[in-house]
Amino acid sequence: MKVTIDKIYPKLQFRYLGFMLLLFLTGACNTPGGVRILKLGHGLDTSHPVHAAMVYMAEKAEEKSDGQMIIQVYPNQQLGSERELVELLQIGSLAMTKVSTAAMEGFAPEIKVLSQPYLFRDDEHRDKVLKGHIGKDLLAAGEKYWLKGLCYYDAGKRSFYTKDKPVEKPEDIQGLKIRVMESPTAVRLIQSFGGSPTPVSFGELYTALQQGIVDGAENNPPSLLTSRHYEVCKFYSLNEHTAVPDMMIVSTKVWELLSDEEKKWLQEAADESAEYQYKLWEESVEESMKILQEAGVQVSYPDKAPFEAAVEGVYETMRINDPQMFELVQEIRKY
Repeated sequence: MKVTIDKIYPKLQFRYLGFMLLLFLTGACNTPGGVRILKLGHGLDTSHPVHAAMVYMAEKAEEKSDGQMIIQVYPNQQLGSERELVELLQIGSLAMTKVSTAAMEGFAPEIKVLSQPYLFRDDEHRDKVLKGHIGKDLLAAGEKYWLKGLCYYDAGKRSFYTKDKPVEKPEDIQGLKIRVMESPTAVRLIQSFGGSPTPVSFGELYTALQQGIVDGAENNPPSLLTSRHYEVCKFYSLNEHTAVPDMMIVSTKVWELLSDEEKKWLQEAADESAEYQYKLWEESVEESMKILQEAGVQVSYPDKAPFEAAVEGVYETMRINDPQMFELVQEIRKY
């Protein structure tokens, strides 16, 4: 069989573009002047408070290093979806990304504990856990998978937003297609309420809602606002079923290239950005709720007790099938 150049050209073109992309994404490099450049990609809009925190981290890294460390931030999935960005970190083609800890469980299974429903009593309890030895251990859990956690960002509490009716009780989820992250824990959560969990990339969710591929989703107020999903979903039910934090991660392949001084600059910049982000987040939630209601979103505050009761089966299954994880949950609850 004769193979013509026009048949093989698309493959050659694809390989060339892939090679050029890898060159562009090189996770960490030194310029001739000795400046360390780190590339950071994420999927959020530039108006999101977490993006503001990442820009703040870049400013702090440059300030601490007297211009010897530059973090270039690429928002809005410019460099890929959340999962694609994490995979780029694993091969060292991208230095850093912000990832939901729910998505991290596909790479570092121990982290799935933070995605469990109604795990934390309140914000103070959550912060105590994340700043203590459990939180530090979980930041390090991804290192054997080439993903090092630097800090946590507040991602608030996740609640349901829907197109056609409010969610006032668990039974209201039955039969609905609810968008979830690529997280087995998130899938089980929606199933415990009787819904149909449907994984969809966050960047594709607006269209999926418009086209009826899903009937609703779940997220925090700033994300509902900045994604403009409220234009499609006019019901927001604050049942607050999870408080899944975000995590700033760096490729271990890139981390190992850094000098001790560079590591110190980056870690300090990340820690300071986390403190800054927590303040921004509180302000953003309040402002987001105000704008959402002004835009005609019907906000409700359902009784959480029936939702908490509905997810007890999740913990019972964990007790039987994953006793080590269940033990960690018990430790967190006593913290």
